[in-house]
Amino acid sequence: MLKRKIEKRLTEWKNMKDRKPLIIKGCRQCGKTFSVLDFAKKNYKHVVYLNFFENPDYASVFAGSLEVDHIVMMLSALLGGNAVFEAGETVLVLDEIQDCPDARTALKFFRLDGRYDVIGTGSLLGVKGYGKEPKSIPVGSETVVDMYPMDFEEFLWANGIEEPIIELLKKNLEEETPVPEALHHRMRQLILQYTVVGGMPEVVQEFVDTKQMDKVLGIQRDIIRSYEEDMVKYAEKKDKSRIKECFQSIPKQLSKENKKFQYSVVKKGSTSSKYEGSLQWIEDAGIISRCYNLSITELPLDGNAEKDTFKVYMKDCGLFVSMLEDGTQYDILQGNLYGYKGAIFENLVADIFAKMGRKLYYFRKDSGLEVDFVIRYKKECTLVEVKAATGNAKSTKTILRHPEKYHVHSAVKLGDYNIGRSGQILTLPLYMAFLLREF
Repeated sequence: MLKRKIEKRLTEWKNMKDRKPLIIKGCRQCGKTFSVLDFAKKNYKHVVYLNFFENPDYASVFAGSLEVDHIVMMLSALLGGNAVFEAGETVLVLDEIQDCPDARTALKFFRLDGRYDVIGTGSLLGVKGYGKEPKSIPVGSETVVDMYPMDFEEFLWANGIEEPIIELLKKNLEEETPVPEALHHRMRQLILQYTVVGGMPEVVQEFVDTKQMDKVLGIQRDIIRSYEEDMVKYAEKKDKSRIKECFQSIPKQLSKENKKFQYSVVKKGSTSSKYEGSLQWIEDAGIISRCYNLSITELPLDGNAEKDTFKVYMKDCGLFVSMLEDGTQYDILQGNLYGYKGAIFENLVADIFAKMGRKLYYFRKDSGLEVDFVIRYKKECTLVEVKAATGNAKSTKTILRHPEKYHVHSAVKLGDYNIGRSGQILTLPLYMAFLLREF
């Protein structure tokens, strides 16, 4: 069974004295249902499970009175012995809660009542055009937690890399000493494998079990198709084709020299006014991350972000690679990346940073200065360059030479290296991006 970080978050919630109903929000097929049910079965005497997507009729339970005793009575009548309600011993799991807005409204009544815990999951919560909004969102009566596909550290656990090895890597980073060669070689293999596999749990499990990349790719493309079906099924009629066009343009957007998202690349002559809502739909569905350009490299980063100038990355790098032509997986695993190398490894680092909870920023000027990412690290504004092959990080060096202008004193260069330092630039292997944790 795949170990997930959400387990710790669920345990922390369960241990809170005055806990509110919990909503786990994330893209489809990122493992929400499995993780919640596994936790529920281990921590409660009774689990009452409703899936509103598979069984729309369950919504009728919440169509009348939202008084807790009434809901309990209706569920007991509907589910019989599968709905045992015992104060302090029962958890009600409401899967795909966005399909029953009245159930979400009911959370405030469960919060006030306090006898039973409630966990809801949602894939398209708040997505425009979904058409199912609660009459009253229970502000202050629910705790919302974002869940992502598996991150690189979870992928390492799935592949037998345990905590002592990760602690050793942390020690090497802190002391800026090279990683032992045998471990370095293994980690280089694993980061390339993660690049093509990504973190969708079904995909990772298939990879761990079989190592058959054709099966991995088949599952990934099925997931992509299911996303596209959601776009056609749930979006407003006028947006259906536009959302799909935006989504399918992502590989082309990232193959450009200037990776800024351009609506004219989606469709010739198109503008932000026509497609902006479509892109927002995809972001709200948890499929992509935006990376905003900074007007100046200075903390706080969010205060200096240019909201109309951004790059778009897939939230999961494995799904991004699956959108590229056949043979790309093989090329990555062999280290032969050709034209797409920058896009692939930038999306890899965007995946790692976004799943850590980081907002994404970069820095680009018309003068030609460009840095892939800018982060807060060790309480400083820090540049991050991503190199698919060896490179000289010219823009980074230019910025570091002018601290009075750019307010930056340090940089990290991620690539196919071991740990090293050259003045203000710390060189790290790509696989260490997930250890740059300090915000």
